[in-house]
Amino acid sequence: MPRNVIVVGASAGGVEALRSLVAGLPAELPAAVLVVLHMPAGAASALPAILRRSTSMPVVAARDGMSPEPGRVYVATPDHHLILIDGRLHLTHGPTENGHRPAIDVLFRSAAHSAGPRTIGVVLSGVLDDGTAGLVSIVNRGGVAVVQEPTDALYSGMPASALRHVAGSHVLPAAEIGPALGKLALEHVDIDSAPPPTALDIIESNIAAQADKDAEHKVGTMARFSGYSCPDCQGNLMELDTETSRYRCRVGHGWTAGALLQEQSAHLEQALWTALRTLDEKVSLARRMAGDAELRGSSAMSGRYRNSAEESEAASAVLRNFLLSGALGRTSGATDG
Repeated sequence: MPRNVIVVGASAGGVEALRSLVAGLPAELPAAVLVVLHMPAGAASALPAILRRSTSMPVVAARDGMSPEPGRVYVATPDHHLILIDGRLHLTHGPTENGHRPAIDVLFRSAAHSAGPRTIGVVLSGVLDDGTAGLVSIVNRGGVAVVQEPTDALYSGMPASALRHVAGSHVLPAAEIGPALGKLALEHVDIDSAPPPTALDIIESNIAAQADKDAEHKVGTMARFSGYSCPDCQGNLMELDTETSRYRCRVGHGWTAGALLQEQSAHLEQALWTALRTLDEKVSLARRMAGDAELRGSSAMSGRYRNSAEESEAASAVLRNFLLSGALGRTSGATDG
Protein backbone atom coordinates (compact mmCIF):
# COMPACT_ATOMS: atom_id res chain seq x y z
CA MET A 1 0.00 0.00 0.00
CA PRO A 2 1.19 3.59 -0.59
CA ARG A 3 2.12 6.05 2.12
CA ASN A 4 -1.22 7.86 1.91
CA VAL A 5 -1.48 9.61 5.30
CA ILE A 6 0.56 12.78 5.82
CA VAL A 7 0.36 14.44 9.24
CA VAL A 8 1.85 17.89 9.75
CA GLY A 9 2.51 19.76 13.00
CA ALA A 10 3.47 23.41 13.44
CA SER A 11 3.47 26.07 16.12
CA ALA A 12 5.11 29.51 16.28
CA GLY A 13 6.16 30.57 12.79
CA GLY A 14 4.15 27.67 11.41
CA VAL A 15 1.75 29.60 9.18
CA GLU A 16 4.58 30.72 6.91
CA ALA A 17 6.03 27.21 6.81
CA LEU A 18 2.64 25.66 6.07
CA ARG A 19 2.03 28.08 3.20
CA SER A 20 5.37 27.13 1.67
CA LEU A 21 4.67 23.43 2.17
CA VAL A 22 1.20 23.36 0.56
CA ALA A 23 2.41 25.54 -2.32
CA GLY A 24 4.81 22.75 -3.27
CA LEU A 25 2.40 19.82 -3.03
CA PRO A 26 1.70 18.12 -6.37
CA ALA A 27 -1.83 18.58 -7.70
CA GLU A 28 -2.40 14.81 -7.86
CA LEU A 29 -1.04 14.02 -4.40
CA PRO A 30 -2.09 10.41 -3.62
CA ALA A 31 -2.37 11.10 0.11
CA ALA A 32 -4.52 13.06 2.54
CA VAL A 33 -2.81 15.82 4.54
CA LEU A 34 -3.85 16.37 8.17
CA VAL A 35 -2.61 19.56 9.82
CA VAL A 36 -2.36 20.68 13.44
CA LEU A 37 -1.28 24.24 14.21
CA HIS A 38 -1.24 25.36 17.82
CA MET A 39 -4.00 27.94 18.21
CA PRO A 40 -5.98 29.62 21.00
CA ALA A 41 -9.22 27.98 22.06
CA GLY A 42 -11.51 31.00 21.92
CA ALA A 43 -11.44 31.99 18.25
CA ALA A 44 -12.27 30.49 14.88
CA SER A 45 -9.29 29.46 12.79
CA ALA A 46 -8.53 31.33 9.56
CA LEU A 47 -5.90 28.76 8.59
CA PRO A 48 -7.94 26.94 5.91
CA ALA A 49 -8.59 30.25 4.11
CA ILE A 50 -4.93 31.27 4.43
CA LEU A 51 -3.66 27.99 2.98
CA ARG A 52 -6.14 28.07 0.09
CA ARG A 53 -4.35 31.18 -1.18
CA SER A 54 -1.17 29.12 -1.62
CA THR A 55 -2.54 25.97 -3.29
CA SER A 56 -5.18 24.80 -5.72
CA MET A 57 -5.67 21.74 -3.53
CA PRO A 58 -8.91 21.75 -1.48
CA VAL A 59 -8.26 22.87 2.11
CA VAL A 60 -11.03 22.35 4.67
CA ALA A 61 -11.57 22.49 8.40
CA ALA A 62 -11.74 18.93 9.69
CA ARG A 63 -15.14 17.69 10.85
CA ASP A 64 -15.88 14.75 13.08
CA GLY A 65 -16.49 11.54 11.13
CA MET A 66 -14.92 12.68 7.85
CA SER A 67 -13.17 10.10 5.67
CA PRO A 68 -9.93 11.78 4.54
CA GLU A 69 -9.46 11.72 0.77
CA PRO A 70 -6.22 11.88 -1.21
CA GLY A 71 -5.35 15.29 -2.60
CA ARG A 72 -7.09 17.23 0.19
CA VAL A 73 -5.84 19.11 3.24
CA TYR A 74 -7.70 18.84 6.56
CA VAL A 75 -6.99 21.41 9.26
CA ALA A 76 -7.61 20.92 12.99
CA THR A 77 -10.13 23.23 14.66
CA PRO A 78 -9.55 25.24 17.84
CA ASP A 79 -10.00 23.52 21.21
CA HIS A 80 -10.32 20.04 19.66
CA HIS A 81 -7.75 17.33 19.14
CA LEU A 82 -7.67 15.98 15.59
CA ILE A 83 -7.19 12.22 15.52
CA LEU A 84 -7.36 9.42 12.96
CA ILE A 85 -9.20 6.24 13.94
CA ASP A 86 -9.94 3.38 11.53
CA GLY A 87 -9.62 5.63 8.51
CA ARG A 88 -11.86 8.42 9.81
CA LEU A 89 -11.16 11.81 11.32
CA HIS A 90 -12.44 12.55 14.79
CA LEU A 91 -12.49 15.73 16.87
CA THR A 92 -12.28 15.24 20.62
CA HIS A 93 -12.09 17.37 23.73
CA GLY A 94 -9.58 15.08 25.42
CA PRO A 95 -6.99 16.29 27.94
CA THR A 96 -4.51 18.88 26.72
CA GLU A 97 -0.94 17.90 25.89
CA ASN A 98 1.78 20.46 26.60
CA GLY A 99 -1.07 22.83 27.35
CA HIS A 100 -2.43 22.55 23.79
CA ARG A 101 -5.66 21.35 22.26
CA PRO A 102 -5.22 20.53 19.39
CA ALA A 103 -1.82 18.99 20.08
CA ILE A 104 0.60 17.72 17.47
CA ASP A 105 1.65 14.59 19.37
CA VAL A 106 -2.00 13.51 19.65
CA LEU A 107 -2.50 13.57 15.87
CA PHE A 108 0.85 11.92 15.14
CA ARG A 109 0.30 9.17 17.70
CA SER A 110 -3.18 8.39 16.37
CA ALA A 111 -1.89 8.21 12.79
CA ALA A 112 0.94 5.90 13.84
CA HIS A 113 -1.58 3.69 15.62
CA SER A 114 -4.17 3.71 12.82
CA ALA A 115 -2.09 3.89 9.63
CA GLY A 116 1.28 2.50 10.72
CA PRO A 117 3.91 2.58 7.95
CA ARG A 118 1.51 4.38 5.60
CA THR A 119 2.16 7.51 7.67
CA ILE A 120 4.48 10.40 6.88
CA GLY A 121 5.03 12.77 9.79
CA VAL A 122 6.18 16.37 9.23
CA VAL A 123 7.45 18.72 11.96
CA LEU A 124 7.65 22.42 11.10
CA SER A 125 8.56 25.64 12.90
CA GLY A 126 7.80 25.99 16.61
CA VAL A 127 9.32 26.34 20.04
CA LEU A 128 9.87 23.54 22.57
CA ASP A 129 9.24 19.93 21.51
CA ASP A 130 5.63 19.11 20.65
CA GLY A 131 5.64 16.62 17.79
CA THR A 132 8.84 14.82 18.80
CA ALA A 133 7.21 11.98 20.74
CA GLY A 134 4.58 11.51 18.03
CA LEU A 135 7.22 11.43 15.32
CA VAL A 136 9.06 8.73 17.29
CA SER A 137 5.84 6.68 17.32
CA ILE A 138 5.44 7.09 13.55
CA VAL A 139 9.00 5.97 12.78
CA ASN A 140 8.78 3.07 15.24
CA ARG A 141 5.84 1.74 13.22
CA GLY A 142 7.68 1.99 9.91
CA GLY A 143 6.53 5.46 8.90
CA VAL A 144 8.68 8.29 7.57
CA ALA A 145 9.82 11.48 9.30
CA VAL A 146 10.25 14.81 7.52
CA VAL A 147 11.59 17.81 9.46
CA GLN A 148 11.95 21.42 8.42
CA GLU A 149 15.58 22.50 8.30
CA PRO A 150 16.00 24.32 11.67
CA THR A 151 17.87 27.22 10.08
CA ASP A 152 14.94 27.66 7.66
CA ALA A 153 12.36 27.79 10.49
CA LEU A 154 11.36 31.04 12.16
CA TYR A 155 11.49 29.10 15.44
CA SER A 156 13.89 26.17 15.45
CA GLY A 157 12.92 24.48 18.73
CA MET A 158 10.49 21.86 17.41
CA PRO A 159 12.56 20.86 14.36
CA ALA A 160 15.76 20.70 16.41
CA SER A 161 14.06 18.55 19.07
CA ALA A 162 12.72 16.17 16.42
CA LEU A 163 16.16 15.77 14.87
CA ARG A 164 17.73 15.00 18.25
CA HIS A 165 15.38 12.06 18.74
CA VAL A 166 14.51 10.76 15.26
CA ALA A 167 17.42 9.42 13.24
CA GLY A 168 17.13 9.21 9.48
CA SER A 169 14.68 12.11 9.10
CA HIS A 170 14.39 13.90 5.77
CA VAL A 171 15.57 17.45 6.56
CA LEU A 172 14.46 20.12 4.09
CA PRO A 173 13.52 23.79 3.84
CA ALA A 174 9.76 24.29 3.97
CA ALA A 175 9.59 25.15 0.26
CA GLU A 176 11.11 21.77 -0.65
CA ILE A 177 8.95 19.65 1.64
CA GLY A 178 5.85 19.65 -0.61
CA PRO A 179 7.59 18.10 -3.64
CA ALA A 180 9.38 15.61 -1.37
CA LEU A 181 6.05 14.52 0.11
CA GLY A 182 4.75 13.89 -3.39
CA LYS A 183 7.59 11.44 -3.98
CA LEU A 184 7.37 9.78 -0.56
CA ALA A 185 3.63 9.25 -1.00
CA LEU A 186 4.34 7.09 -4.06
CA GLU A 187 6.35 4.60 -2.01
CA HIS A 188 4.63 1.32 -1.25
CA VAL A 189 4.95 -0.37 2.12
CA ASP A 190 4.19 -3.80 3.51
CA ILE A 191 1.53 -3.29 6.17
CA ASP A 192 1.89 -6.81 7.54
CA SER A 193 5.58 -6.34 8.34
CA ALA A 194 5.01 -3.21 10.44
CA PRO A 195 5.87 -3.41 14.14
CA PRO A 196 2.72 -3.26 16.28
CA PRO A 197 1.98 -0.10 18.29
CA THR A 198 3.29 -0.17 21.84
CA ALA A 199 0.88 -0.70 24.71
CA LEU A 200 1.59 2.85 25.90
CA ASP A 201 0.83 4.31 22.44
CA ILE A 202 -2.50 2.52 22.45
CA ILE A 203 -3.36 3.78 25.94
CA GLU A 204 -2.35 7.35 25.11
CA SER A 205 -4.36 7.27 21.88
CA ASN A 206 -7.38 6.10 23.87
CA ILE A 207 -6.91 8.98 26.32
CA ALA A 208 -7.09 11.53 23.50
CA ALA A 209 -10.00 9.72 21.86
CA GLN A 210 -11.81 9.34 25.18
CA ALA A 211 -12.35 5.75 24.11
CA ASP A 212 -11.44 4.01 27.36
CA LYS A 213 -12.61 5.37 30.71
CA ASP A 214 -9.80 3.49 32.46
CA ALA A 215 -7.04 4.59 30.07
CA GLU A 216 -5.62 7.22 32.42
CA HIS A 217 -5.35 4.66 35.22
CA LYS A 218 -3.61 2.17 32.93
CA VAL A 219 -0.83 4.70 32.34
CA GLY A 220 0.16 4.15 35.94
CA THR A 221 1.22 0.60 35.16
CA MET A 222 3.93 1.96 32.84
CA ALA A 223 5.04 4.95 34.85
CA ARG A 224 6.45 6.06 38.17
CA PHE A 225 5.60 9.07 40.28
CA SER A 226 7.84 11.95 39.33
CA GLY A 227 7.44 14.21 42.35
CA TYR A 228 6.15 16.99 40.06
CA SER A 229 2.67 18.49 39.85
CA CYS A 230 0.52 18.97 36.75
CA PRO A 231 0.25 22.70 35.92
CA ASP A 232 -3.29 22.19 34.58
CA CYS A 233 -4.88 20.35 37.51
CA GLN A 234 -2.18 20.27 40.22
CA GLY A 235 -2.40 16.46 40.34
CA ASN A 236 0.65 14.21 40.68
CA LEU A 237 2.54 13.68 37.45
CA MET A 238 3.80 10.23 36.49
CA GLU A 239 6.98 9.89 34.44
CA LEU A 240 6.40 7.66 31.43
CA ASP A 241 8.86 4.99 30.42
CA THR A 242 9.54 6.32 26.91
CA GLU A 243 12.37 7.37 24.60
CA THR A 244 11.58 11.03 25.37
CA SER A 245 11.05 12.61 28.80
CA ARG A 246 7.29 12.80 29.20
CA TYR A 247 4.75 12.96 32.00
CA ARG A 248 1.02 12.38 32.53
CA CYS A 249 -1.29 13.08 35.43
CA ARG A 250 -4.15 10.96 36.71
CA VAL A 251 -6.76 12.71 34.55
CA GLY A 252 -4.65 12.53 31.39
CA HIS A 253 -2.89 15.87 30.89
CA GLY A 254 0.39 15.22 29.07
CA TRP A 255 3.66 17.13 29.28
CA THR A 256 7.11 16.89 27.81
CA ALA A 257 9.98 17.95 30.04
CA GLY A 258 10.52 21.16 28.08
CA ALA A 259 6.86 22.18 28.13
CA LEU A 260 6.60 21.35 31.83
CA LEU A 261 9.62 23.51 32.64
CA GLN A 262 8.21 26.43 30.66
CA GLU A 263 4.81 26.14 32.34
CA GLN A 264 6.39 25.91 35.79
CA SER A 265 8.39 29.05 35.01
CA ALA A 266 5.20 30.87 33.99
CA HIS A 267 3.45 29.79 37.21
CA LEU A 268 6.50 30.79 39.24
CA GLU A 269 6.59 34.24 37.66
CA GLN A 270 2.89 34.72 38.36
CA ALA A 271 3.45 33.71 41.98
CA LEU A 272 6.41 36.10 42.31
CA TRP A 273 4.41 39.03 40.91
CA THR A 274 1.66 38.18 43.41
CA ALA A 275 4.26 38.14 46.19
CA LEU A 276 5.59 41.52 45.02
CA ARG A 277 2.12 43.03 45.07
CA THR A 278 1.55 41.63 48.57
CA LEU A 279 4.83 43.07 49.83
CA ASP A 280 4.01 46.50 48.40
CA GLU A 281 0.58 46.41 50.03
CA LYS A 282 2.18 45.35 53.31
CA VAL A 283 4.57 48.34 53.15
CA SER A 284 1.67 50.72 52.59
CA LEU A 285 -0.44 49.21 55.36
CA ALA A 286 2.43 49.08 57.87
CA ARG A 287 3.25 52.73 57.27
CA ARG A 288 -0.35 53.70 57.76
CA MET A 289 -0.54 51.73 61.00
CA ALA A 290 2.72 53.32 62.14
CA GLY A 291 1.20 56.75 61.57
CA ASP A 292 -1.98 55.83 63.42
CA ALA A 293 0.04 54.47 66.36
CA GLU A 294 2.10 57.66 66.52
CA LEU A 295 -1.07 59.78 66.64
CA ARG A 296 -2.20 57.70 69.60
CA GLY A 297 1.11 58.42 71.33
CA SER A 298 2.39 54.84 71.04
CA SER A 299 5.92 55.40 69.78
CA ALA A 300 7.01 51.81 70.50
CA MET A 301 4.18 50.36 68.42
CA SER A 302 4.83 52.94 65.69
CA GLY A 303 8.49 51.90 65.56
CA ARG A 304 7.63 48.24 65.18
CA TYR A 305 5.30 49.00 62.28
CA ARG A 306 7.96 51.19 60.62
CA ASN A 307 10.53 48.39 60.98
CA SER A 308 8.07 45.99 59.39
CA ALA A 309 7.52 48.43 56.52
CA GLU A 310 11.28 48.82 55.96
CA GLU A 311 11.88 45.05 55.93
CA SER A 312 9.05 44.49 53.46
CA GLU A 313 10.26 47.38 51.31
CA ALA A 314 13.75 45.88 51.14
CA ALA A 315 12.35 42.48 50.18
CA SER A 316 10.13 44.14 47.59
CA ALA A 317 13.12 45.90 46.02
CA VAL A 318 15.07 42.63 45.69
CA LEU A 319 12.10 40.80 44.18
CA ARG A 320 11.26 43.66 41.80
CA ASN A 321 14.86 43.85 40.54
CA PHE A 322 14.87 40.08 39.92
CA LEU A 323 11.59 40.15 37.99
CA LEU A 324 12.55 43.18 35.91
CA SER A 325 15.96 41.68 35.09
CA GLY A 326 14.33 39.00 32.94
CA ALA A 327 16.44 36.28 34.58
CA LEU A 328 13.43 34.00 35.04
CA GLY A 329 12.47 34.28 31.38
CA ARG A 330 15.99 33.51 30.22
CA THR A 331 16.03 30.35 32.33
CA SER A 332 12.71 29.03 30.95
CA GLY A 333 13.60 30.01 27.39
CA ALA A 334 16.68 27.82 27.45
CA THR A 335 14.57 24.81 26.41
CA ASP A 336 13.24 26.43 23.24
CA GLY A 337 16.12 25.16 21.14
